[in-house]
Amino acid sequence: MFLTPDKVELGNRSLQRKSLVQSKPLTPINTSAFPQILASASLSSHWTVWIFSLFLVSVPVFFEAPLVRHAPWLSLIFSVGWLAIAKHLQENTKHHMWGNLIWGFSLTWLCGSLYWGWLRWQPAYHVPVEAIALPWAIWAIREDTHRIGGWFYIGSLVGTTITDLYFYVAHLFPHWQSLMQVESDVTLAQPILKNALSLVETPWGMTWACLLAALLLVTANKAMKSSDLGYWAFGGAVLGTIFVDLLFFAVAMLG
Repeated sequence: MFLTPDKVELGNRSLQRKSLVQSKPLTPINTSAFPQILASASLSSHWTVWIFSLFLVSVPVFFEAPLVRHAPWLSLIFSVGWLAIAKHLQENTKHHMWGNLIWGFSLTWLCGSLYWGWLRWQPAYHVPVEAIALPWAIWAIREDTHRIGGWFYIGSLVGTTITDLYFYVAHLFPHWQSLMQVESDVTLAQPILKNALSLVETPWGMTWACLLAALLLVTANKAMKSSDLGYWAFGGAVLGTIFVDLLFFAVAMLG
């Protein structure tokens, strides 16, 4: 069988194309976007934890406060319900983070029910009672399964402590006691609130309010610079206490 010049040239072209295909380097897969995608997902989780931590500190206060005043035992039983919900969510890998957070919230609800249900006339007992669950929280921050909830509880406790410190330095504890004794009578409560606001609006009261608020903001901001979800829960809980204080201050002024 003889090869014609045309066939020889065609064969040479085919060999050249195969050589080019084999010698052409494979285009590498661009993996530079992967860290950005992962970082974006992680950041979303951090902000989600932060928002829900702020929510759990601030919003439930307005439900627990009237409940614990009229039915303290029912409020205390609700703590068991929150713990049950937390355990149920933690058993599901997809919802474990939420169960972790609600576990910490159940501790704050339990302590709040104990104080506001039976000891709210004694402001000096507030922080000690709110800190009853601190040993569990300290244990929790060392465990991955409860770390977020533990830091949430500690953040809430820090915010409560700073708020009570302000009440002490602004000489508001006597007004606290008086207000708790007449809480069901709006007519008697209004003069007490006005007297308390007059102390808050003094240079001494405003200076301490700004200093302690700045302390809480700096503390929360520093915690949120970490990649740890627990620290973000801490930051959200700390800022949630500021939000609650501002709301009560606004209600007192409008009243």
